Amino acid sequence: MARLGLPALMLALTAGRSAALLRPTWRSSVRMMAVQDAAAGAEKPALLNWRKKVEGCVSTALVEAFGPELEGVNTLVTPATKPEFGDYQCNVAMSLSKRLGMKPRDVATQLSEKLNAELQADGLFDECEIAGPGFLNIKFRNDALPGVLSAALADPKRMGMPTVATSDRVVVDFSSPNIAKEMHVGHLRSTIIGDCLSRVLEFKGHDVVRLNHVGDWGTQFGMLISYMKEQQPEFMASIAEGYDGPPVDMELGDLVDFYRQAKKRFDDDEAFQTTAREAVVKLQAGDAESRGAWAALCEKSREQFQVIYDLLDVELEERGESFYNPLLAGVISHLESESLLEDCEGSKAVYLDGVESRDGGRQPYIVQKSDGGFLYSTTDLAAVQQRTRPQGEDGEGAGRILYVTDVGQGSHFDAVFQVARKAGLAADGVSLEHVPFGLVQGEDGKKFKTRSGDTVKLKDLLDEAVVRAKEALAERRSDDDVIDEDEVAQAIGIAAVKYADLSMNRESNYKFSYNKMLALQGNTAPYMMYAYARVRGISRKAEAAGVDLSNMADLEVVIGTPEEAMLARQLLKLPEVLDEVEAALYPHVLCGWLFETSQRFNNFYENCPILAAEDEATKLSRAALASLTAEALQLGLGLLGIPTLERI
Repeated sequence: MARLGLPALMLALTAGRSAALLRPTWRSSVRMMAVQDAAAGAEKPALLNWRKKVEGCVSTALVEAFGPELEGVNTLVTPATKPEFGDYQCNVAMSLSKRLGMKPRDVATQLSEKLNAELQADGLFDECEIAGPGFLNIKFRNDALPGVLSAALADPKRMGMPTVATSDRVVVDFSSPNIAKEMHVGHLRSTIIGDCLSRVLEFKGHDVVRLNHVGDWGTQFGMLISYMKEQQPEFMASIAEGYDGPPVDMELGDLVDFYRQAKKRFDDDEAFQTTAREAVVKLQAGDAESRGAWAALCEKSREQFQVIYDLLDVELEERGESFYNPLLAGVISHLESESLLEDCEGSKAVYLDGVESRDGGRQPYIVQKSDGGFLYSTTDLAAVQQRTRPQGEDGEGAGRILYVTDVGQGSHFDAVFQVARKAGLAADGVSLEHVPFGLVQGEDGKKFKTRSGDTVKLKDLLDEAVVRAKEALAERRSDDDVIDEDEVAQAIGIAAVKYADLSMNRESNYKFSYNKMLALQGNTAPYMMYAYARVRGISRKAEAAGVDLSNMADLEVVIGTPEEAMLARQLLKLPEVLDEVEAALYPHVLCGWLFETSQRFNNFYENCPILAAEDEATKLSRAALASLTAEALQLGLGLLGIPTLERI
C-alpha cells in the first residue's frame, strides 16, 4: 500500500523576533515517548485522571454507606460548574433519593461520612461539602497540588501522563476522496477530525492504523478510460507500459473535466455505454492495458491529494476500494453459508432486524445486484472482515474501528455493523463505531458553495485562508518584526481552518467564516497560537533574568494565591479531557480545555507577578507554572494537528 508521507508546519524561531518553519518530528516523538513511558513502568510519577479517582471513591462509599446492592451504580460525578464549587460535583444523592426512600440531602449526609474517609485517604482532597438539595462538592487540597503537579514537571512533554495499560490496535477510516475528482469542502471535516482522533489515540499509546478508503474502483473507470482513449490518445499512450517518448502532462482539474464529459457522453450515447461496459469487464478481468491506464489515472489523483495532505499535515495509508475487490466473492459465499442471503427482486440481500422499508416491509441490505455486480455495501463488509482479521492472516488485527463520515451515512453504517455482526465477519469484542459529523455551511446557513454555485474545492479554501492570514498578519506586525510572512501566514491560516472545525461539536453543522476563524479574540486558532507565544515569551524573560528552567523536574510549584490554585487545577484536568476524547471521540472537548487554560493563565499572570515576586521561591514556582502551561498548550494544540509559534 502506498503511504502518503506528510510534512508538518511546526515552527521554530531563530534569534531576535524571527520565525521559521520546521519539518515535523511531532508524531514520531509521540510514538517514542509512548515507548519510553511503557518501558519506565509504574516507577514514574504520573498525572492521572482524577475524576476517575473520585468516581472510585464514591463507588466505594456508596457500598459502605448503603450496602452491596448499590455496587456499580452510576456515581454521576461531573466537573464542577463553577470554580467556587470546587473541582468535581457528585449528583448521585438526587438520583438515589426515591430508591432509598430518603430525602436527597439526607442521602448526601450519610454518603459524605464514608466518602470523606475515601477522599482523604491519600491527602489529595478536602472534605466534601453538601450544597443545595443534596449536591456534593469535591475539591483538591491546595497543599496537595504541588505534589500532584510534580509528575508533569518531571515529564513536561507528556505532562506526566502515562500511556494506557493495555494498548489496542485501532483502525481510523477517514478522508476517503474519489479518484478522478478533486477534494472539496465535504472532505474537510472527515480529514481533520480523523487526524485529530488518530493523534490522541497514538498519544494514549494505541497502535493506530490511519486508513484512506479512496474511491478507486467501479464502472466509472471503464467510462473514463474509454473516453480518454478517444479524446486524449497522446496522454493514454504516454501512460502505457513501454512508452519511451516525452511525458504528456495532465492536471487533476483536466481529469475532472474529462470525467464530467465522459459521464455526459455515457448518459446520452448508447454506443458509448456499450464501449464503457466492455472496458469495465476488461479492467475487472485484469487486462494489462486497462489496468495500466487505471493505475496511471489513480496516481495522477494521488499526487493532487498529496498536496492537500501536505498542507494539513495529515498522514494516511491507502486502502482503496480496489484493495477489497478480491474479497467480495468470498463475502457473498460466507453470507450464503450463514443462510443470511435472500432474494430481493433478483438481487441478493440480507434483511435487517428492526428496520422497516418505506412501504412498511422488511428493509433489505443488498450485497449483489441481479447482474452479479457488487456494491459499496459489499465492499464495506469485506473491509470489516479484513480489518478485524488477525495480522498474521492478512488482516489489520483491529480491536476498534472508527468510520469518520458525515452524519447522513449513519443508517448505512448501522446496517453494515448489524450484518457484519450477524454474519460473524467482525470478530467478537471488536468495537465498530461510526463517528458522524455535520455539514459545513456558508455564512448564510446554506450549503457552502462558490458564487457560481459550484462545490468549493478544498485546495482553494485552504489557499484563501492563507492569503487572508497573511493580510491580517501584515496589518498587525510592527516594523521591527523580522518574520517569514509566507511561512507564518500558512501556519496560522491552515490552523484557523482546522481549529474552527474541531472546536465545534462534530455532530453539529457549522457556518464557515474566514473572518471569525482568523479573529484574535475568542476561541480561535490565532488566539490560541498568540496565547502560547505569549506564555513562551514570559518564560524567556524569566530565564533571561536568571531563572533556571532547564531542569523542570528539580522545580517545585508553591500554591499561595487563588489564581495559582485555579491554574494548577486546570492543568490537572488534561488527563480526564484526553480520556474523554479517546472514549467519546469529540475533539471540541480538548479545544474547550485549551481555551479555558489560556483564560486561567491570563488571570494568573495579571495577579501573580513572576520577576517581581516577593521571594526567590515564589519567582521560581511561578516561572515553573508558566512554563508548564506552555507545555500543556503545545501538547494540546499538537494533538489537534496545530503547530505552535514561539514568537509572532
